[in-house]
Amino acid sequence: MTHAHAATAVIALGSNLGDRQATLEHAVTALDALPDSSILAVSSWHGTVALTVDGLDPDRPAYLNGVALLQTRLDPYTLLDAMRAIETANGRERDERWGDRTLDLDLIALDALEIDSEVLQVPHPRAHERDFVLAPWLEVQPDAELPHHGPIAALLARLREMPNPEAAP
Repeated sequence: MTHAHAATAVIALGSNLGDRQATLEHAVTALDALPDSSILAVSSWHGTVALTVDGLDPDRPAYLNGVALLQTRLDPYTLLDAMRAIETANGRERDERWGDRTLDLDLIALDALEIDSEVLQVPHPRAHERDFVLAPWLEVQPDAELPHHGPIAALLARLREMPNPEAAP
């Protein structure tokens, strides 16, 4: 199913296994190849400490993270299914929540759309507290706003001012 008008999807990409950069670039190419969709911009890749259920874990393989802007006419659920298929095609195994992964794709926002269903929450419920989402997003869409949270530039600045007891010196 497609929408009459194109929306801009903000998609966060992450990888901490294998050839991370090659995997991320394959994923961008696959997103760009989706029906009625095209990549508008891709951030640089940011190296980040692995985030686990228990917090940041410097002993786990480090992540490369980035954000892509995808102009698409796909409806959000079709887009989500396509993103899952791209993860699977790149060797993603969903055996551990927040475990190491070859590829992680998250739909962060889709214009100002709001969805809260069992399979999909848009905007992403934790995006506002994740530097590795906000920093690359700011690169490609400096004036972006996260619904209910405000400008991402301000969110990122606030995040970076907060003391983080888990962060390594």
